[in-house]
Amino acid sequence: MVVYPLAKKSLPVIYSPDFKRHLPGPQHPESPLRVEAIWRFLENGPLRPFLRIVEPKEAPFEWLTQVHDPHYVMRLEEACLKGQTHICGPDNEISFDSFEVAKLAAGAVLVAVDLVEREGETLVFCPVRPPGHHAEKDRALGFCLFNNVAVGARYWQKTYRRRLLILDWDAHHGNGIQHAFYEDDSVFYVSLHENPRLSFPGTGLAEERGAGVGEGYTLNIPMPLESGDAEYLKAFQEQVDPAVKAFAPEGIMIAAGFDAHRDDDMSFLNLTTRGFAALSAYVREWSRIFKAPVISALEGGYELKSLVASVETHLKVLLGF
Repeated sequence: MVVYPLAKKSLPVIYSPDFKRHLPGPQHPESPLRVEAIWRFLENGPLRPFLRIVEPKEAPFEWLTQVHDPHYVMRLEEACLKGQTHICGPDNEISFDSFEVAKLAAGAVLVAVDLVEREGETLVFCPVRPPGHHAEKDRALGFCLFNNVAVGARYWQKTYRRRLLILDWDAHHGNGIQHAFYEDDSVFYVSLHENPRLSFPGTGLAEERGAGVGEGYTLNIPMPLESGDAEYLKAFQEQVDPAVKAFAPEGIMIAAGFDAHRDDDMSFLNLTTRGFAALSAYVREWSRIFKAPVISALEGGYELKSLVASVETHLKVLLGF
């Protein structure tokens, strides 16, 4: 592999230790240790000289409600203030600070959009939690409270009038992102995920392609259980790459879940760290061809060692290592 110098590279990271204040129960897989491990790597690892640490801001109500029902937003706040332990089902555990932290996670993506548009950054990473891509208009789902990527995409789309690609390679289908943009022809949602007939959340069949003017602007690629690098690269080569090039995005967002890694027991998929590097290389090439900035926001990934290794290779490839 050719190694390119990073002397002129910049890696803005939208991060706050407050992300650790969302406290599901001690046995819950979506643990504060996830972002703590990533932050420890960023702060002490080889990318440290190129980091630009930026504080997130809470997403305003007006932007949260571009994606979520106002009554749901208020219901989540009330549930946290009352000390409830979960909302919309036992998987979505919450604590007193979870509402504020969820606003911060969504707001981090808004800050990333402004860095791209106002300061000319070409790559921004958002290691946020709680994750977001399962959160629906009116309910939490799959550990997700607010849909961070969907809120950020709506902000980018409406504020700066960009045609956006959202690439979701989390092991599980991003039902909330899909539903937010299902009838929209200016956001192309591409998801590779476990076979939805056998896996949570049960959406993301290949025949789900969008509706109305958005028909054809959703591309779901269900992956057979045990799929690994070879199967993912074939899907990228044959389906994803031609579709993205035909769409010609002006901005790229990645719902960057790393639970499809073979060492992560939250899925039955077998991507390796090298596999994530190969997928990231496609994103870098699209960014180069279309001069499209990239915003990557953390979704799943629960085995800490493979999570950190995958984040490292993902960022190195996007930076040009």
